[in-house]
Amino acid sequence: MHGSLDNLKIEIDLLAPGAERIVGGNPPLDVIARDIIFGEGPVWDARGKQLYFTDIIGDTIWKWKPGAGQEAILKPSVKANGMALDLENRLVVAGWGGRTVFRFEKDGSRMTLADRWEGGKLNSPNDIVVKSDGSIWFTDPPGGLLNVGMVGEDLQRVLDIQGVFRISPDGKKMTVATGDFVYPNGLCFSPDEKLLYVNCSRERLIRVYDVKADGSLGKGRLFYQYTSPERGVPDGMKCDIEGNVYCTGPGGIFVHDAAGRVLARVKTPGHHPTNLAWGDDDWRSLYITMIGSVLRTRLNVPGVPSR
Repeated sequence: MHGSLDNLKIEIDLLAPGAERIVGGNPPLDVIARDIIFGEGPVWDARGKQLYFTDIIGDTIWKWKPGAGQEAILKPSVKANGMALDLENRLVVAGWGGRTVFRFEKDGSRMTLADRWEGGKLNSPNDIVVKSDGSIWFTDPPGGLLNVGMVGEDLQRVLDIQGVFRISPDGKKMTVATGDFVYPNGLCFSPDEKLLYVNCSRERLIRVYDVKADGSLGKGRLFYQYTSPERGVPDGMKCDIEGNVYCTGPGGIFVHDAAGRVLARVKTPGHHPTNLAWGDDDWRSLYITMIGSVLRTRLNVPGVPSR
């Protein structure tokens, strides 16, 4: 981390009329975790009033509670990445380096939910989201077989596709929701769950899909293409309750309206952000994982609750 974060602040680029109503003009900055090598996977647990997040290179899943600080809940984590909460408030994890999707059971044990597709090992599950029907959706790019400091023991790639997968609510069936991507990364549903947004880190774009009643997806269409030369790629992504889409990208977190138009860019100090999660009782706090730290700021429109 370049210098101290103590005197730095979040900066907002207001890029369209009406943006200040959503993001404000001078949001606060709290540093809630330091010495995080590569933060990822934030998800707010409203029942426990705590934040879970991962440090991929630090090989740890953390929980952080206001007033109590942070505590490791799994180390080594086999380079765990994205996380979400299921309908029973259990933590489900995209097990990047271990090439699995797994869940923490109530007794603290862990259950593998997916590790293969048609007999072949998954690539490296990256991000994950749970729909209100209990289905689990995750992206499976090959980066966990390639990225230095983030890989597990088995690096042999088997699958030809970099898929977005769906595990049925009963956990018995897994399907490819879409294979449109060269490097699918972040994903999130619109507030009414009729749309699924998926971004691609390599092509630096977001696609959006209509979600059908049977859980399949319609044909994808381009939502936004990033062209800025600044550092940072589409990675973590979330929606607020009005349907605006927040996505990490070049130079910060981009705020898009439902048509894809850029409303604002939230610029974080230090290194670029990797992921984000809404939290706190009013869902207006935005927790941001970074290379080096985890930050919290406050915006005006609440996010879609994590559960």
